[in-house]
Amino acid sequence: MDNRSEVRAFLSSRRAKVSPEQAGIPAYGSRRVAGLRRGEVAALAGVSVEYYTRLERGNLAGASDSVLEALARALQLDDTETAHLHHLARAAGPAPARTRKPRTGAPVIRPAIRQVLDSMVGVPAILRTHRFDVLAANPLGQALYAPMFSTATRPVNSMRFAFLDPHASAFYPDWQNVARQSVGALRLAAAANPYDQQLMNLIGELSMHSEPFRSWWAAQDVFVHRHGVKRFHHPAVGELELAHEALELPGDDAPLTIVTYTAVPGTPSGDGLKLLASWAATEESTTRTPQEL
Repeated sequence: MDNRSEVRAFLSSRRAKVSPEQAGIPAYGSRRVAGLRRGEVAALAGVSVEYYTRLERGNLAGASDSVLEALARALQLDDTETAHLHHLARAAGPAPARTRKPRTGAPVIRPAIRQVLDSMVGVPAILRTHRFDVLAANPLGQALYAPMFSTATRPVNSMRFAFLDPHASAFYPDWQNVARQSVGALRLAAAANPYDQQLMNLIGELSMHSEPFRSWWAAQDVFVHRHGVKRFHHPAVGELELAHEALELPGDDAPLTIVTYTAVPGTPSGDGLKLLASWAATEESTTRTPQEL
């Protein structure tokens, strides 16, 4: 991605979302576009109009943390959007010196991490990268995401599944919401990892083959997958409503994330997880083990 274009699109889109009334300033004269004027953002942030104009034209190089925080307050950014702005600013600086050739293969999964996954009995769990490649899963996690793991492509990638697999819209009853949040999470990952060519290739692939992805990518929204509730329509056990938690792990090359799914015992979804475990046990002889993902 071109950093200047990303900065320009992000700042202008956030400026358009804040009305003078929301900013607590008078709305003088007719307005050709929604949101604040550049001069109004500059005044709220305590910088000159010329300086803010340079920033919004895509030149964040050299912007201090205090300036970025002032912009975040002026544009009423939430925590995720503010982090995204800082990522864009870091990417605008000089490229970091590479002390070694970047790895192109899948990260090595430490045995202890596999043991953690397998120890989560009764809890579906998957291990993914910042590119949303799913590197491993415990048996129940693989059973939950059986439609995604059925693809022959390796590594399995939840973004490709969501946007390019025809089964995704049936698997996710709230597909539109899931897909939009996925785009926001991928945009955040791209800003945090601007020199990851494999990640850029993934974004290009999704942009080329998915019109919804292109449309939502242009909206410049960001989202972080920390926790929440997700609905599934599993082909073997039916409807499941599961709480998910993302547990970040420090990695040797890049951070990895374990995502777990739980349900309250005694609820329909809790009973559904028990049924899923039984179904997974019957499929064990023909289902790939986590080590073979």
